[in-house]
Amino acid sequence: MKDIPIISMQKICKRFPLEMGGEQQVLFDNTFDVFPGEFVSIMGPSGSGKSTCMNIIGALDTPSSGVYRLYGKDITQMTPDELATVRNEYIGFVFQNFNLLPKRNILDNIMLPLMYRGLPMRERVRRAREKLKLVGLEKFETYLPTQLSGGMKQRVAIARALAGDPKLILADEPTGALDSKMGNEILKFLKQLNQERGITIVMITHEFDIARYSHRVIHIHDGHITYDGRVPSCESVLTKSGTKVRKK
Repeated sequence: MKDIPIISMQKICKRFPLEMGGEQQVLFDNTFDVFPGEFVSIMGPSGSGKSTCMNIIGALDTPSSGVYRLYGKDITQMTPDELATVRNEYIGFVFQNFNLLPKRNILDNIMLPLMYRGLPMRERVRRAREKLKLVGLEKFETYLPTQLSGGMKQRVAIARALAGDPKLILADEPTGALDSKMGNEILKFLKQLNQERGITIVMITHEFDIARYSHRVIHIHDGHITYDGRVPSCESVLTKSGTKVRKK
């Protein structure tokens, strides 16, 4: 099954209407596949289009043209309700600012996506505690997010992402709100999940030192993919003109 991509983006374009009329195009014919077990960084400077690409991958937005298949399902023409189902069943999200509910304890935060699946309470609690143990925070289930450090909050966010047992984790600047020490711990943990559990990870970042934790880099500049391949030895390789096609 490794030859069948989890993510298949074919000639993806995205345009946004402008207030004064006309459109602004932010993605141009982006084409790439992500296969099971990969750890991929989508990298680029601010305004490059990487966040728009992430939103399409995460079924938070749809392309203006092109075809996007997730687990073989064409989600390009799905309704908002269908997209919500795809997000809940297939993808675990890890956000830069954690997105934890401040007035709910840690266990409740992790159980939230399971509630939308309609699972009984006993099963929700079991899964949440299992994932808390996985991230090393089983003793903190009654704590509120405000009582935890930034690194601990991000581990809770990872536990929540894993609660539904997704095969794909989409991490949006997962270390952006952390200091370098805590950030490195989170990156090592994501790499461990990828290596030991085979979870496919797509990480959005603008920093080359963070992208080094992945196996492959897709670099986007002005909406175009300018590099797709192994993590290079230096960042300057990513900024050269032309596209390096990934060799399988």
